[in-house]
Amino acid sequence: MISASMVKELREKTGAGMLDCKKALEETNGNLDAAIDWLREKGISKAAKKADRIAAEGLAQVLIDENDAIIVEVNSETDFVAKNPEFVNLVDTIAKALINSDAKTVEDALKVEVEGNTIESIITEKTATIGEKLSLRRFTKVTKNDDDNFGSYIHMGGKIAVLTVLNKASEEVAKEVAMQSAAMRPTYVKPTDIPTEVLEKEKDIMRAELANEGKPADKIENILVGKVNKYYEEVCLENQIFIKAENKETVAKYVSNNGGSIVDMIRYEVGEGMEKREENFAEEVAKAANV
Repeated sequence: MISASMVKELREKTGAGMLDCKKALEETNGNLDAAIDWLREKGISKAAKKADRIAAEGLAQVLIDENDAIIVEVNSETDFVAKNPEFVNLVDTIAKALINSDAKTVEDALKVEVEGNTIESIITEKTATIGEKLSLRRFTKVTKNDDDNFGSYIHMGGKIAVLTVLNKASEEVAKEVAMQSAAMRPTYVKPTDIPTEVLEKEKDIMRAELANEGKPADKIENILVGKVNKYYEEVCLENQIFIKAENKETVAKYVSNNGGSIVDMIRYEVGEGMEKREENFAEEVAKAANV
């Protein structure tokens, strides 16, 4: 006989629905541990059905632990789930596990163990219980020197996360640089970080634009210098005008004036470069009503 209290206990332990818990207990003759395993297996099956769905919402988070820091992005299908405390806890759990690991790739990260489970199995279970496809998209772990300082900034509740490393400058300055990065969207720290092929492609586009504007062919290369410098101001953190500066000093100058230099900057914007779901909430409700 499967009692209501048994169903309740299993539901509290697994987060699965009542009907699923009742079915699991029936299938395992009331054995709680076996029922948990049964639900995990069922969860894997449920999660697999969601594998082709688009998960382009979610959260980006930064965790700092002494000389180590990590920035992660974990995706969900909807912004509603991204605000769910259960999802937020999942992101925190992943960040804490990865900052203490040697994982270099997402594939490595999914194999990292957390309290007897792997990150992959935890994500799979949450996919089943929350009801949306969830995925670890990316992460970067940074280790600093003792004379470096980390700066971090989370914008829009985790839609944008930035981690900076500054040599000798204070944590306050490092945070200001992180805020600059969140607002102004630099892609690189300095011009020499831009891959040669990327820069040459930009130059080719600029040359074509100048030619189409009717600029003399023998003047284009000279004009190009100014356009390239303008490009650096847009995509390179050090070359950007510091948004809080009154005298239009660059970010590099601001940091230098505060006794330091920029070592690194990582900026994650949730879902950047990914296809977004186009279904609206009303359509989802209608679909659910017709199930």
